[in-house]
Amino acid sequence: MDPVEQLREKAKQATLGGGKEGIQKQHEKGKLTARERIEALLDADRFVELDRFVVHQCHDFGMDQRKVLGDGVVTGYGTIDGRLVYVFAQDFTVFGGSLGEMYAQKICKIMDLAMRTGAPVIGLNDSGGARIQEGVTSLGGYAEIFWRNVMASGVIPQISAVLGPCAGGAVYSPAMTDFIIMVDDISHMFITGPEVIKTVTKEEVTFEELGGSRTHATKSGVAHFACVDEQECFTTIRRLMRFIPQNNMEDPPVIRSDDDPNRQDVELASIVPDSPEKPYDIKDVIVRVVDNSDFVEIHRDYAQNIVVGFAHLDGRPVGIVANQPSVLAGVLDIAASMKGARFVRFCDAFNIPLVTFVDVPGFLPGTDQEWGGIISHGAKLLYAFCEATVPKLTVITRKAYGGAYDVMNSKHVRADFNVAWPQAEIAVMGPQGAVNIIFRKDVQKADDPQKKVDTLVREYREKFANPYVAAEKGYIDDVIEPQETRPKLISALQMLQNKRQTLPPKKHGNIPL
Repeated sequence: MDPVEQLREKAKQATLGGGKEGIQKQHEKGKLTARERIEALLDADRFVELDRFVVHQCHDFGMDQRKVLGDGVVTGYGTIDGRLVYVFAQDFTVFGGSLGEMYAQKICKIMDLAMRTGAPVIGLNDSGGARIQEGVTSLGGYAEIFWRNVMASGVIPQISAVLGPCAGGAVYSPAMTDFIIMVDDISHMFITGPEVIKTVTKEEVTFEELGGSRTHATKSGVAHFACVDEQECFTTIRRLMRFIPQNNMEDPPVIRSDDDPNRQDVELASIVPDSPEKPYDIKDVIVRVVDNSDFVEIHRDYAQNIVVGFAHLDGRPVGIVANQPSVLAGVLDIAASMKGARFVRFCDAFNIPLVTFVDVPGFLPGTDQEWGGIISHGAKLLYAFCEATVPKLTVITRKAYGGAYDVMNSKHVRADFNVAWPQAEIAVMGPQGAVNIIFRKDVQKADDPQKKVDTLVREYREKFANPYVAAEKGYIDDVIEPQETRPKLISALQMLQNKRQTLPPKKHGNIPL
């Protein structure tokens, strides 16, 4: 055969993966093929495939008679909005997407290239796990990938889309990446499957209940996004890339904004209720401050008492962390602390400034929280804010009580720009609690205890339930009108754009995991 014809024939074979029948079965499950996924994710006609002629080297169990070009994973590079990214897409039509030695080597090769060139890695996961026929070699392949996940962490962005099964040891690679996106009905992640659980613990659970997208998006927090279909998944990845730099040595991409940086939104003045006990939605504040009301929320359905996500201010990407008064009064608990800490550390690793909106009554009390380790988990969020060296801006919209005031990016943990709205209350605790402790004996002796409490609460509120005591000490830099928030934040970001801060030399800190 003519060499060129031979090349074309092999290339054609490689594109078929497990064959037409396997492709049809994939489509019948409502799933795209590996190559269709890459095509949907990347800019048109920009994907360059690597190692398409690789085959496995296993000769046991009849595997020498079952060799497929590409060996079950499509790898290469392309662009998203013109920016270089590396991609691997596991092909379930070839041995159920199971991972073997050569398969792992293909993934490792593009991860190594990504580290050398400073570009993100995006993994499209759809695999039955380790290839049993290859034994410990397949386990070694997973470990090689895990090691690279750790080496790349904080150096290049890593994004995982789970588009099928992801079980056993296979889950640990996505778990060590920066963002996990799952899709309803087709995505499943778990360490042990329903059958094993039934055998060991007698529990009966479905695949969806155990490790479906909604389970991990709401209960475990493993998934950052749960999408209705694969196209939404790819759109989400492309949206994320608008806020993220290529690597830790670059600044995030600045875009041209048509939203006036001096715009003031008078509606901000009426969002926070007069009563400090009444809830409101902090996202109503966020969307009025950021460019064009465009806010990409991360972990939307998990630990909803804290809100995190990306937005632009005058075209500059920022990471936003905000207490949510409409859920548990915005209190910090175990899940919220972990969610916030992970997001803060990502932003700091990739030079994304942090904007914090504070309305926090404190940490959630209760035996479940204390026995669950709220002390160490809450310390994670504190550690993350203390460790961060990116520009850090804070707006106190209403309450900032107790240790939670310190934790939420206060001046004392080296925030750069701290302001408060006029109704802000900055104190050790709320007026009612403070009076019950400080004036307990006075109240007991009073002829009318309730009248005495009301008087003392009013006096405490007048003295401490305002931002001016903190302003007098320089703990906040200014008290501003709510409608001034956007221009004030943009001005501060411009002032801080050349910020340089280094941490003491050390191998690494010991965050309270």
